[in-house]
Amino acid sequence: MRKLFLAYTTEFVLFAVIIAMSIVLAFATDRFFTLGNGFDLLNISAVNIIFAVGLLVVLISGGIDISFAVAASIVQYVTALALERIGGGGWVSGILIAAGIGIVLGMINAFLIHRFRIISIVATIATFNVYFGLLMFCTKGVSIYNLPDWLTSRVIIYEREMADGSWAEITLPVVVMAVCTLATWFFITRTTTGRQLYAFGDNPEGARRFGINIGAMQFIAFGWLGLMAGIAGLMQAHYAQEVVPNALYGRELDVLAAVVLGGARLGGGKGSVLGCVLGVLLVSITQNGLNLMGVSPFAFKMIVGAIILVAITLSSARIGNLVPVFATRKSTGDRPADRGES
Repeated sequence: MRKLFLAYTTEFVLFAVIIAMSIVLAFATDRFFTLGNGFDLLNISAVNIIFAVGLLVVLISGGIDISFAVAASIVQYVTALALERIGGGGWVSGILIAAGIGIVLGMINAFLIHRFRIISIVATIATFNVYFGLLMFCTKGVSIYNLPDWLTSRVIIYEREMADGSWAEITLPVVVMAVCTLATWFFITRTTTGRQLYAFGDNPEGARRFGINIGAMQFIAFGWLGLMAGIAGLMQAHYAQEVVPNALYGRELDVLAAVVLGGARLGGGKGSVLGCVLGVLLVSITQNGLNLMGVSPFAFKMIVGAIILVAITLSSARIGNLVPVFATRKSTGDRPADRGES
């Protein structure tokens, strides 16, 4: 059990914080601990979790991307126009178009980073501005409301009527989020390419000498994020039942902070899907609780930002490594270095 805790310290701490916060919010407001509110949290968090698992792959590879939310906005708009041209299409055509456009936009970032040796955050700041400026220039900020019926019709996976007559629902984005999460987990933990991404992010030069194709790692990582961004963009359009050019603008920093909060290392080589999901849920629960308590929306960013700052600071201090240090008092042969930990 101790080895399991040491291997997943961040995840255990996040889970404990979520439980403690949920208990406090349950006493602070009557609505937090209800089935309807729980389902609402899942529905609202679905798009951000899809973003997050895509960004996780990039962070594991040692890169960083802040353009994915704007890329998803482009995906929304172009997909809506393409569907209009082909007469509406269906879910298969919609997902294929959105995924394809997302991958292309992700590959553009990878090309700039690999071909011109640009630092990933600099490259994606540039593409962030280019993508958003191009989108707003071409669309003039006009939203699209005339979407195909299959996209605007709410797909309810599970529903239950509550005592007050309202309905608690789990919608399609939650199922898509679960599929994307499982696919990402399988990709980074059960495939050779996933293990190579960890190795590349942890030690790029060592990975190159070992024969790992550096360019391929970058294209795969940013391509995967582009794929997730495309799917998330389509799910956002389905959830909102409209396409607004700047609807996703600003989410990139929230998602990035949540993924780092979940244990992903900005230097690469570390991160888990479970920690990533827990990080997003912690931020969502905090925002939801503040809303139910009647706290001003203007304070959301401040309070959530403070929580993330404290969590990341504690993570940077590697408090989890104190556990094996205390354990050495009982057994000097079980040092952190013996297990390859730093």
